[in-house]
Amino acid sequence: MDKIRLGRTGMNVSRIGFGGIPIQRDTEEDAIKVVRKCLELGINFLDTANGYTTSEERIGKAVNGRRKNVFIATKSTSRATDGVKEHLALSLKRLGTDYIDLYQFHNVSDAESLEKILAPGGPLEAVRQAQKEGKIKHIGITSHSRDMAIEAVKTDNFETVMFPFNFITLEAANDLIPLCRQHDVGFIAMKPFAGGQLDDPALAFKYLLQFPDVLPIPGIEKPEEIEEIVRIIEGSTEMTEAEKQKMQKMRDELGTRFCRRCNYCQPCQMNIPISSVMTSVSFYKRMPPERFFTENINEAMEKAAECIECGECEERCPYKLPIRDMLVELREWYQQEKEKYLKQVKR
Repeated sequence: MDKIRLGRTGMNVSRIGFGGIPIQRDTEEDAIKVVRKCLELGINFLDTANGYTTSEERIGKAVNGRRKNVFIATKSTSRATDGVKEHLALSLKRLGTDYIDLYQFHNVSDAESLEKILAPGGPLEAVRQAQKEGKIKHIGITSHSRDMAIEAVKTDNFETVMFPFNFITLEAANDLIPLCRQHDVGFIAMKPFAGGQLDDPALAFKYLLQFPDVLPIPGIEKPEEIEEIVRIIEGSTEMTEAEKQKMQKMRDELGTRFCRRCNYCQPCQMNIPISSVMTSVSFYKRMPPERFFTENINEAMEKAAECIECGECEERCPYKLPIRDMLVELREWYQQEKEKYLKQVKR
């Protein structure tokens, strides 16, 4: 697989990386198989996080005996020096390694978080000390706020930035990516499928591959998913006129008012699975109606009716979505579609 240079880290990484969130849903055996399939296909950049429950441990087991051939990236959400130290020690243990190639400050999406990280004697200094000790090779940052990502890059304290980027959420192309090039900061594209909203891998990756120095990291749950993506990137990446039109149609349909499934809106006081409700239209397009109207989505919609409109989810949403209004709208849409379905079943 082709390689790209990831900014001033100097790491020559595969043209796409591996996102380690979905393997939490696999059995351990299947998770290890997925990671090893990625390695077999030439993918050498594996991204995970301290907060991704079983992901680090499973990746560690999958790369056992192959550690020198991969770049491992992980993250910490802590904004405290001791917290970051604890997270780093735990990540090293879970991954079964004595060093991490890229250690990232996770979801730095507000000024207060960045200030705490950069403060004298703060988390950044602790990570730099770990770097001197050989426990960390490179330091990066992830964010869901373009303004904060831009500020972070300008400080020159970080060698990489991870940010949502796809042909729907494409604002980074205008300023953040050019700024990263100016500062020689590697750009890692999270959410290449817009949090599950894009269901055409060819379109998603043909768009991203127009940016030769951007590293997309799709979340992978099954071997066939990464096999399909690799076939796309190793084939013709030139976009046809029909594909361009389809891409624009999807942009027009989704706009900016859609859930990326980052789940930063959680926890909900009423245990509403907010992202499941918010992305229900996408599930509707892909699932058989007999399942869509009777199983998990149906339960999620029933829970949505219990919303007390406290607004805490909206305060936490990095995309400032009107979640309360959208829950009502989507529940009404769901009820209408369910009634249509039940009428058809009775015929």
